[in-house]
Amino acid sequence: MKIIRTDSAEFERHFRRIRERGRIFDPELWAAVGRIVEEVGRRGDEALFEYTARWDGHAVTAATVEVSADERADAVAQVPPEDLEILRLAAARIERFHEHQRCEGWSVADEEGVELGQRILPLARVGIYAPGGLACYPSTVLMTAIPARIAGVGEIILVTPSGDGLLHPLIAAAAEMGGVSRIFKIGGAQAIAALAFGTASIPRVDKIVGPGNAYVAAAKKMVFGRVAIDMIAGPSEILIIADGTGEAAWAAADLLAQAEHDETASAVLLTPDEPFAGAVAGEVERRLADFPRKGIASRALGAFGAVVITRDLAEAVTLANRFAPEHLELMVQNPRDLLAGIQNAGAIFLGMYTPEALGDYMAGPNHVLPTGGTARFASPLGVYDFIKRTSLLSFSQEALRRYGTETARFAEMEGLGGHGNSVRLRLVDC
Repeated sequence: MKIIRTDSAEFERHFRRIRERGRIFDPELWAAVGRIVEEVGRRGDEALFEYTARWDGHAVTAATVEVSADERADAVAQVPPEDLEILRLAAARIERFHEHQRCEGWSVADEEGVELGQRILPLARVGIYAPGGLACYPSTVLMTAIPARIAGVGEIILVTPSGDGLLHPLIAAAAEMGGVSRIFKIGGAQAIAALAFGTASIPRVDKIVGPGNAYVAAAKKMVFGRVAIDMIAGPSEILIIADGTGEAAWAAADLLAQAEHDETASAVLLTPDEPFAGAVAGEVERRLADFPRKGIASRALGAFGAVVITRDLAEAVTLANRFAPEHLELMVQNPRDLLAGIQNAGAIFLGMYTPEALGDYMAGPNHVLPTGGTARFASPLGVYDFIKRTSLLSFSQEALRRYGTETARFAEMEGLGGHGNSVRLRLVDC
C-alpha cells in the first residue's frame, strides 16, 4: 500500500482520487443506462426480457421471470441447517435493532382551537435490489427487507440478477426471513426501470432501495422523482484511525476485507504512529500473497488505498470528517475520546474488537450506508426510510378569526390574492 504523509505534495491529489472514484456520470455509461431506462419505460416486458437475456445471460418470459413458491421452497431447502441458523441469528439481531426505529404519529393542541399533528403511514410497495454479480449478498436482503417489514410496508418486491436462471439458496432463505412478498429474477438498470415504471410482469413500486453497480446507481438517479430511492450507493469504503496501540495484522485484515469488494473499493488508514503505519502496509503485502480475491483487492488498494501518516490524532479526526467515510473504525485505546469530534460517518466502529465485518452481518445496525462522502448529509437505511409523514391541521372558527387576517395579508404580500381571498371569505362569517 502507498504510504503518504499529510504534509506531502501528493496527499491532496491522492485524497481527491479516492473521493472521486466510482462516479456514475461517465458520459458513455450515462447514455447507455438512459437507453435502457427509456426502452423499459416505453416497451415494458419486451425490453426488460431482451436486456435480461443480453446482460444476465439467461432467458426469462412472463411465465418464468417471477420466482414461484415452489422455487423459493426448493432453494431454501438447499441451505445447510447450520447456515440457516446463522441467517436466523443475524435476522433476529437486525430486527431487534430496527424495532427501536419505529415512528409514531403525534397530535398536540397548540392552543385553544388549534390542533396540529403528524400522521405516519408505511409505503404501500417497495422494491429491493440485491446485487448478484461478483458475490451473493443475503445480508443485503435482510438489511433492506426487515426494516421495511417493521415499518409495515404492504408489499416487498425483491429483484436480483440470476446468471443461471436460478434463485440463489441463500437469497431465498434471507427473503423468507425478511418477509419478502415476491421475487423476480432480473437485475441491472433494466430491473430498476421496471420497478420504477412497472411492466406487465413487474409491479410499479413507491421506493427502490439497495446497493448495486454503477449501472444500477445511474438508473436509480434517473428514475428518482418517479419513485423514491434510498441513496446513490457508490463503491464501498473503510477508513481506520489508529493510535498504534493495536495489532497491525488486525488493521491490515480490515483494510483487505473492504478491498475485496470490488476494484473501486477504498481502504485508508490514518495514524500518527510511523512504525505502525509501516507495519500495517507490510502486513497488507504479506497477506495479499495468498488472499482469496487477490486480484480485486490488489487493484483496489493500488488505486484507492493508502496508509496516511498524520501529525497527530486530532488531524486524523479532521481528515476523517473530510472523507466522511461509509465505515469508520476507531482502533485506539480510548475510542470515545475521539467520538465527540467525529461529525461525518455512515457507521462508527469503536475499539479494537469491533471489526467492520460485524456491522456487515451480525451486529444489528444497517449496513446500507452512505458512501463517497455523502455521510456529510445522509444516514444509514432504516425503518424511517419506509414511511411517509402527513401533516394534520385543524382550526376552530375562533382560531381562524385569530390568525385569518394575518394569513390573508401574508398571501397578498406574495402576490397570491386568491389565497388571501379564500381566508377573507371565511372571516366574513366569523
